[in-house]
Order: sequence, then structure tokens, then C-alpha cells
Amino acid sequence: MDFRETIIKIIKKSTGLDENAIDKALSVPPDQKLGDFAFPCFILSKKEKKPPVEIAKDLAGKIKPGKEIEKVEAVGPYLNFFLNKSQLNQRTLTSVTKDKDDYGKGAEKKENVMIEYHQPNTHKAFHIGHLRNAVLGDAIIRSVRFAGYKVVAATYMGDIGMHVAKVLWYLKTYHKGPYPEKNRGEWLGEMYVKAQNEYEKHEQHEKEVKELLQKYEAGDKELHELWKKTRQWSLDDFDVIEKELALNIDVRFYESEVEKEGKDMVLDLKKRGIAVESEGALIMDLEKYNLGIFLVLKGDGTSLYSTKDFALAKRKFEKFKIDRSFHVIGSEQKLYMKQLFKSLEILGFPQASKCQHISYELVTLKEGKMSSRAGTGISYNDFKNKMFEKAGKEVRKRHKDWKREDIEKAISQVAFAAMKFGMLNQDNNKKIVFDMDKALDFEGETGPYVQYAHARACSILRKAGTKPKADVKFELLDQEIEKKVIMLLNKFSEVVEQVAQSYRPMLMTRYCIELAQTFNEFYHSCQILREEEDLKNARLLLVDCVRQVLKNALDLLGIEAPEQM
Repeated sequence: MDFRETIIKIIKKSTGLDENAIDKALSVPPDQKLGDFAFPCFILSKKEKKPPVEIAKDLAGKIKPGKEIEKVEAVGPYLNFFLNKSQLNQRTLTSVTKDKDDYGKGAEKKENVMIEYHQPNTHKAFHIGHLRNAVLGDAIIRSVRFAGYKVVAATYMGDIGMHVAKVLWYLKTYHKGPYPEKNRGEWLGEMYVKAQNEYEKHEQHEKEVKELLQKYEAGDKELHELWKKTRQWSLDDFDVIEKELALNIDVRFYESEVEKEGKDMVLDLKKRGIAVESEGALIMDLEKYNLGIFLVLKGDGTSLYSTKDFALAKRKFEKFKIDRSFHVIGSEQKLYMKQLFKSLEILGFPQASKCQHISYELVTLKEGKMSSRAGTGISYNDFKNKMFEKAGKEVRKRHKDWKREDIEKAISQVAFAAMKFGMLNQDNNKKIVFDMDKALDFEGETGPYVQYAHARACSILRKAGTKPKADVKFELLDQEIEKKVIMLLNKFSEVVEQVAQSYRPMLMTRYCIELAQTFNEFYHSCQILREEEDLKNARLLLVDCVRQVLKNALDLLGIEAPEQM
């Protein structure tokens, strides 16, 4: 049981309040002089029929200090708890030292969760909007899994549909030259832009593409061979990106695999009177749920996202036995996701009520559009290359004496940290205007800044020349800044649970920044290696625990923790 849980139990025993209500109300005061935890007594005023100031005084008189709680005092309407410093120090640092990479990990939960994210379309360029999706989804998966849930990480790629038909049509109609030998997936993205531009020039082109898609769905052998070959080019590129970003993927779904099954399900819905014909197309009328009309099959018989999503949901629920399904998809799909979830409920899937849309907003660059070749989007490769170029200048400027392989490794670590942290250090529902220079600032609220704090801790431990001792005089860590660091270390598991419950990795990025800033303040305020032996050992253990928790936190964001920078 941690200190917060101990205080919740004490308040419950004295007031009879529900533990969840106490947990929501319990906070950390803005000033350490006011205590380590504060409980507002306003919520008891109606029940007790007393002013909150009087209630706080009464409770302060009833609650006796103990082994873990040093003092309880009333300040106005607040009941303030002061922890026993020696107990706080010993329990927190011992726990970090013992659990190491598992520090902060939650107890195993019974629920089986599937998180679907990383849904790029083949035959299109992978752009920075896809990057936010991939990084956000991966960080949520890591945190939910670390909190103790059983998670199936799923990717669902759009490898068939109108966008693919346009590319195949363009290649067959207009492409006269040879296919490229490398970067074929990115090249296909350029072909899609050209195809889209050509498609919009004449009404006849719309008819030609629709006919091609119908031929493909009818099983045309030549089209299938061209599709299969070009699809693989995109998948090969995606594989490289997935490895670069170290994405968690347990199962892969493709639209092409669920298309026929989805059509069969929709036609069955028509037989059952759930889907009805409207102007040749099949729809589900969701007007009585204030969700409008849901189109589930086109009038020409070709499938839609909804057609395939029905079959995908069936596979998820039946094959993987999942209890909850989360979909990391852009906020522009809010209505569609509501329509889909309501339709799944009508279809009789009991898990439909536990489907959730984790939405996020768009990403643009402060610098504006970087690649005309990629159309209106900013391609991932152009963005990554620019970040590597900028990171390279920073690393080489700082480490002219490093070996080439060490410099290249550091550039990669710093660039990806800047990219990922910059995408995550903003709430999901906020648009991101990504500033590359700001994201790479070693002194700002950035990934490289947190990495640098970790590297600084590693450097101190290397200079010490000995492994930190686990059995130290914990009471010697009595400086205000030391307590602040230890309180943050103690808070880590709470932040993990908050991210897992809210699906907001920004809570972890803010925690990382606060811990890194507080550790740097400690570093500048307190001597370590030149102190007398007992205090030196205690502070070295504290440094090692900061190193470990920063590493754990960065790992939950999918970011490496370098030992030198």
C-alpha cells in the first residue's frame, strides 16, 4: 500500500466517505510547507451539517499520527497530511531499487483489451498525421499494458478501396516509364497524388475508376496481380517505419481480408430488415438515435469502410474474445465511429457498449508544407530527414570528439525523442503546430531535455565508480528538494494508472518534465560525490532511482533513455 492509499483509508475510517470520492478530492498542496497531501472538507459539509473549517479541526483532533503519517493539521477548510520523511525515503527508494524496470507496474487485470491504431492506407504516402496516430496509439498501449491490462495491439490497414483503384487506374492508363528500384512505397504515394489530380479533370475518369474497382472486386486476375505487387511495396515501407518507431503490433488486419465477409453481413442485414435500400444503396436508419443515416453498401455493390468494419468487429469479438475495443482515429471521424458503435449494438454484439473512440486532432508544421511531391500532406520521410539533419547539428556541436557510430546513435535517439515527445506533449484533443527547433531544444520542455536528465544521472553514477548501495541512512535525505524528488518518484505508479484510465500520454510527458526539472534542481543545489560517505551513498541511491524512473517513464512513451548525450 502506498502513502496515498494509506491516507485514503484513514479518511474513510474517520468519515465513512467512499474511497473513490476521497481519491478524487485528495490533492498535493502547491507548497510543501502546507503538507504532502491535502483533503478539502467541503464535501463533508452537507453530510455533517457543519462548516468545512470546523470539520477540518475536528478531524485533525481525531486522527493520530503514526508510523507513516508524521503530522495532521487543519488549515482553514483543508486537512493537511505530513508524511514521515524517513519512511517516505526508505519505502520509495527501496521499492524502485527492488522493482527496477517493473517499478510502477500495476496489478494484473482480468479484462482483455484490443487497441486498434496505426491505420495507414497502402498506395498513399505515410504522413505526419499517421505519425501522430502511431506514436499516440503506441504510448497508450504501453501504458495500459504496464498498468496491468491484457492488451492486443492491432493495426488495420486500408489496402483496397477507391484510393487504390485510382492508383491502379493511373498506372495502367498513364504510367509509361519503368517502376523504381527503391522507395517504391513513397513513389506510390506520389502516383496517388498524380492519379487524384488526373481523376478530377474529367467526369469520364470517375466512371473508369468505378468500373476498374468493380472489376477488381469481381476477381479480375490482371488487376489482382498489379494490386498484390504494388500493395507489397507499401507494406515494405510501412515495415521500415514500424521498426524505426518501435511500434507494438500483435495482430494485423487488412480491409481486403474482411471485404467479402462484410458484404455478406450487410446483405444478411437486408434480409433481416435491419439494412434497407435507398436509391440503390443499402443504409441503416439511425435517425432515432440522432445519428443520421449510415451508408453500409454503395449502389453499385462496392464496399465502404462500414461494410468492412462490421466484419472486422466480428473477428475481433469472436476470435480474440476481447472485452473492450479501442479505436485510435482522428477526431473528424467522431460521427462515423458513433454510427458504427450504435450499428454494432443493433447487430447484437454485447461488446458494442464497450467500444471507445480515442480521437486526436490534426498536425501541421510551423515551417508549413515541406514536400510538394506528397501533395497536401507532409510526408513522414521528409519530416524525419529534416529532424535528423537538425539533431545532427546539435549532437556534432556538443561532441566533436565522439566516434562516428556514437554520434549516429545519439542523432537517432535525439531525433526520435524530439518527434515522439513533441507529438505526445499535447492533449489528444488539441491541434499540434509542430516546431522542429523547439522540439529539439535541450533546455526546453522536450524529449531531448528529459533524455539529458537521464544521461546526467548515468554520468554521476559512472563518476562515482561504485554501484549505489541499497542500505543507506535514508533519514539523511532531509533537504526540501530531496523530498520533492522522492515524492515525484513515489507518484509514478499513480501517473501510469491515470494515463491508462484517460488514454492521455500527455500526463506522462508532463511527469517526465517535472521529474527532470526537479532532478536538475537537486543536482545544482546539492553536492553528491564530495559529500561525506553516508550522505554521498544516500544521494547516489537517489540519483540511481531517478535514472530508473526516468527510463521507465520514457519507455512508456516509446523513447530511448541514452546513458550519454
